[in-house]
Amino acid sequence: MKALARRFFLFALAAAPTTFAARTWAQDALPDARFVGFAQAVNDFELASGNLALARSANENIRGYASRAIAEANNDAQSLSRSRSEAGVSYAPDGSMGQKTASLMAQLNALQGAVFDTAFANAQLSVMTDAEAQYGAYSQSGKSGPLRRYAQLILPKAQMQLEYARRIAGGR
Repeated sequence: MKALARRFFLFALAAAPTTFAARTWAQDALPDARFVGFAQAVNDFELASGNLALARSANENIRGYASRAIAEANNDAQSLSRSRSEAGVSYAPDGSMGQKTASLMAQLNALQGAVFDTAFANAQLSVMTDAEAQYGAYSQSGKSGPLRRYAQLILPKAQMQLEYARRIAGGR
């Protein structure tokens, strides 16, 4: 019995490095100031789209997601502000995420009812997919310690929001 337990332990020990290996991200981390702009664009989008969803949607799943997104974005914005100050990094708009979220908001502003719900779910899925990837990349290879800690704090939240966005978008 002791030999069997030892063999199992050695097998588990040998498998541990592959089991607990850190995920590598397919994209590179943005430069510090652009990362701040990216995170701000994500927060601004979550607040604006969430408030719009609360005003335009009767779907309880959409409204629940929106309420959670607003609460998280408010907390995340405060954390981002503290981290940015601690890092001494100025804000530089991230052109790609800023344009994307502005375009998505323009589309959402023109919709109502079930069509709005579908567009909202798809927009959330798109933005949270990008957010999860960038927070993951920055949490591993970002240059600024305070901003990297921010990304590490936000990454699990972004992963959870992404999973919920997949559910409201129909499991994609």
